[in-house]
Amino acid sequence: MKVFSVYGYSKSGKTTTVEMLTKELIRRNYTVGTVKDIHFEQFAIDTEGSNTDRHRKAGAELVTARGLYETDILYKERLPIPEILKFYTQDFVILEGVTDFDVPKILCASNLDDVAIRMHPSVFVLSGVISNEIASYENLPVINALKDMEKLTDLVEEVAKDWEPL
Repeated sequence: MKVFSVYGYSKSGKTTTVEMLTKELIRRNYTVGTVKDIHFEQFAIDTEGSNTDRHRKAGAELVTARGLYETDILYKERLPIPEILKFYTQDFVILEGVTDFDVPKILCASNLDDVAIRMHPSVFVLSGVISNEIASYENLPVINALKDMEKLTDLVEEVAKDWEPL
């Protein structure tokens, strides 16, 4: 599977970029999975007083919530990305908001200050709101996911590296 990350500050265009890339990769007959890294400290699906919370408090080590249209397996810990990727078999996995995993990255930014602060050597292209202002940054292309998705996806196909679980 090929894995890459789309990261940046809130409201910089990350989710839109992930949506557009997902649609275009599927149009090209690839299978796609995604991982959304949530940076909100109070985020939890397993909320106080819920049935799953009660199961955990009773001593269950692993809790699964199985609904009519989805199944959620709740780990009461932050799993490392390699552990999460073991669940995936898709051609591409897009990580949104993940910065602590060594894969090629798309940096979404709103302005040049954001780019300067969030830049990392693993970035191969910029996208998001900043793409309405500039066409390149230093030696990197800046591609608008809404206006030139084919070009961005071509670059993803070229740059994304194969990743195999250990």
